[in-house]
Amino acid sequence: MTSIGKQDDEGRRADPEAGDGPGSVPVDGSDESGLGPDYEAHGGAPEGSESDEVIDAEILDAADVSAAVDEVFADDDPLALALNQRDEYLASLQRLQAEFENYKKRVMKQQGDQVARAAVSLVEKVLPVLDTLDLATQHLGDAESADGRALVAVASQLHDTLAKEGLERIDPLGEEFDPNAHEAVGHLPADEDAAGADGAVGSSGEPVVGQVMRAGYRWRGTVVRPAMVMVRG
Repeated sequence: MTSIGKQDDEGRRADPEAGDGPGSVPVDGSDESGLGPDYEAHGGAPEGSESDEVIDAEILDAADVSAAVDEVFADDDPLALALNQRDEYLASLQRLQAEFENYKKRVMKQQGDQVARAAVSLVEKVLPVLDTLDLATQHLGDAESADGRALVAVASQLHDTLAKEGLERIDPLGEEFDPNAHEAVGHLPADEDAAGADGAVGSSGEPVVGQVMRAGYRWRGTVVRPAMVMVRG
C-alpha cells in the first residue's frame, strides 16, 4: 500500500497537467472557480466584462409609447386597447380642430386688414377730388346760377356719401390747435377783435386756429390727412 501511494504521488508531480482530484489545489494558487488571486484585488470581474456594461435607457417618443401601450392592452384586454385608441383619436381631432380655428381667425384678420388698407388707399385718392370741389365752390362766381347749384349739389352729395362710409371732415376754424389732427403752416397776428371774440390762446394754453388752408379728414376715427391751418397768436 505504501509503494502504491508513493507511485501515485510521483506520477502527479511528474505530470502537472494531470486532472486534479476533488481535494486537489491548483499549482498557481487559484481556487476551484478558476479565478486568480487578483480577482478580489481588482474589485471583482475585470474591466470590460458584461457585468460592468452600462445599459442606456432608450427614450421613446409618443408613437413608441403608444405602440407599447397598445401591445400591452392587446395582450391583456381588447376593450382597453379600443378605449385607448379612441382617446388618442379624440385628442388628435381636438388638436386639429383647434389649429383650424386659429387658422380661420388668422385668415379673417388678414382679410380685414387688407380691406381696411384698400379702403384707406381709395380714400387718399379721392381726397384731391374733394379739395378741387371745395375750391370750386369757394370761388364760384354766381352760386344761384344753374352751374353753381349743380356744382354745390354734386359736392354735397359726394361728401354725404363718403361720410356715411366713415369719412369725417376736419374743419377746425376757431378751435384750439391739435397737433394730432392739425398741421400748422404759419401764424396770424393776434388782433384785438379776434382776441376779444375767441382769443389767441385756448383754455389749455394751445393757440387757436385762425384760418384753414386745406381741410383734413378722418377715416373711421383715424386721421388720414391732417388739416392745414394758420394759427393765431
